[in-house]
Amino acid sequence: MKIEQIYTGCLAQGAYYIESNGEVAIIDPLREIQPYIDKAKNDKARIKYIFETHFHADFVSGHLTLAKESGGEIIFGPNANPAFEAIIAKDLQEFKLGDITIIALHTPGHTMESTTYLLRDDKNRDHAIFSGDTLFLGDVGRPDLAQKAANISQEQLAEILFDSLRTKIMPLADDVIVYPAHGAGSACGKNMMKETVDTLGNQKKMNYALRADMTKEEFVKEVTDGLLPPPLYFPLNVKMNKEGYADIDQVIKRGAKPLSPDDFEALATKTGAVVLDVRHQIEFVKGHVPRSIFIGLEGGFAPWVGALIADTQQPILLVTPEGKVEETITRLSRVGFDNTLGYLEGGFAAWKNMEKSYDIIESISAEEFKDKMNEKEVPVFDVRKENEYASEHIKKAINSPLDFINKYLTDLPENETFYIHCAGGYRSVIAASILKSRGIHNLVDVAGGFSAIKKVGIPTTDYVCPTTLK
Repeated sequence: MKIEQIYTGCLAQGAYYIESNGEVAIIDPLREIQPYIDKAKNDKARIKYIFETHFHADFVSGHLTLAKESGGEIIFGPNANPAFEAIIAKDLQEFKLGDITIIALHTPGHTMESTTYLLRDDKNRDHAIFSGDTLFLGDVGRPDLAQKAANISQEQLAEILFDSLRTKIMPLADDVIVYPAHGAGSACGKNMMKETVDTLGNQKKMNYALRADMTKEEFVKEVTDGLLPPPLYFPLNVKMNKEGYADIDQVIKRGAKPLSPDDFEALATKTGAVVLDVRHQIEFVKGHVPRSIFIGLEGGFAPWVGALIADTQQPILLVTPEGKVEETITRLSRVGFDNTLGYLEGGFAAWKNMEKSYDIIESISAEEFKDKMNEKEVPVFDVRKENEYASEHIKKAINSPLDFINKYLTDLPENETFYIHCAGGYRSVIAASILKSRGIHNLVDVAGGFSAIKKVGIPTTDYVCPTTLK
């Protein structure tokens, strides 16, 4: 028996490859399926099953393309209603895979079809669970994403999740291994651990939601407390996972169209496409196509695209580093953004060589920022998340998280220079690019973010400013 976790950091997502005696199961595959096919070929095995723990909201799964290419059968848990052929498992239904058995444990609560898959080894011993978004390490799946589909409240879903955990998962032995669908950084939970594999016994000790003495009322309160609105692209990804999508090869072929600077500019004007610049923030700050949006490949690229562009049908034109076009289109497609129209051939250098106008972002060092603050009080906007801000922030800085940038546009000074920062410089440049695309240019980015700010000794506090913007 072989179990391999295939973890994708920018999505904080874990897919799983399981092989036994020449038969393979894939759990929650990504959209680019070739790695799974290659692994099975190397093992001289065939892909028999493609298990989905639920209809994912944060990424587009590869189940349809993988089934078409491999002949494997797609399996969902009870209550699933896909628009394509699939096995809808009954609770406790068993699936033989070589010498092992995989059992569907229906664990609704995150969504109503959510299912945990229990793996029993060749000696019929419980070995591991693939818990999807039902159980994370340190947390459980948020119960607010499926309210509309289930036509019930998040509190009711939380009650169902409480029962699922206590009747299906917690009775399992402590030595059972937990393989979750996500780790720290995913928007599908609140307090996930950075580890991606653990034992159930340790989770019973460490995970607040698995406390043995916890009442249902306490569980509901703790699980629903502090939930931020989900990213707007989540329902669109669910729709694609339920109804279908184009093969990724088609998406790449359609999007990888080289465009001269003139053609690039004309197409942007004609279609209203978002010009998405995925270079490093240092390069973007020095020069970029006017009104382009920066979201760099080297950060949490796909989730930020989903959160900030939101509409998966939005036409997109790319400015990429050399050799990164296909990677960019692939990573966009992971979160359902399939409408890439082409890319700037030769990159930003070609744009400059044609002597086309370009924009810059004014950026200063933390030392220079300190000098400005010593001269007079200046408006400061901290675009980190609320919990980062609450932990420590510049005195009198206003928390305006990047996730909700559109909510505070009218609160920014109109005629006074203001300063923005994040933790390390990535998110503040995203924010600056969005603000400038909306005609707001009286901003200055603090390079290096809060990390650099602390090093130069700018006074900070852990007092949460009452002007924090929600």
